[in-house]
Amino acid sequence: MESIEIQKRVSENLRKIRKSKKMTQLDLAIKCDMSEAMIKNIELNRSWPSEKTLSQITNALGIDVYRLFLPLAIDFEKEREIKLSVKDEITKCLRKYLEEKLNSMELR
Repeated sequence: MESIEIQKRVSENLRKIRKSKKMTQLDLAIKCDMSEAMIKNIELNRSWPSEKTLSQITNALGIDVYRLFLPLAIDFEKEREIKLSVKDEITKCLRKYLEEKLNSMELR
């Protein structure tokens, strides 16, 4: 993979994640303690962020840095829905298991 493709991926994912969190570039800039122009330039692929800047941005977004490097086809909102669905299913299974165990203990 070419470095320009990686830069494009980071830029587009940053914009997509920021928007999915309903943040403006200014909101993110304030939360990162950097300028709005810096966020804009990264999103437009005009500048490449340092490791420190990437860390500030991902901390402000509440994500792990690897998410900026995922393939562009990843739908972050869909990913969130899937995680919630899996969590709900695990919770149901655990409840059922615990109820069965408790019921079997009461019968003894």
